[in-house]
Amino acid sequence: MCDSCGCGQTEQNFNDKVSAVIESIRPMLQNDGGDIELVGTDQDNTVRVRLQGACKGCPGAAMTLKMGVERLLKEKVPEVKQVVAVA
Repeated sequence: MCDSCGCGQTEQNFNDKVSAVIESIRPMLQNDGGDIELVGTDQDNTVRVRLQGACKGCPGAAMTLKMGVERLLKEKVPEVKQVVAVA
């Protein structure tokens, strides 16, 4: 239950919100032979992901990460500071 107003809705924590958005993005990347894994989130709300499959090493991966993944995450979870890829 939402503690602030008692509306009966369950509050999601930051990591749960990010995870849900990543899961919604995965099918789009999988259609092109790639994938994405949520590695974790940092205290400063930086999201760490690992690109896999065709996305790993793809010349367009940086663009996909910033203009696709990061844009969608910031749109759905405004607290996101940035998204970085890890090896």
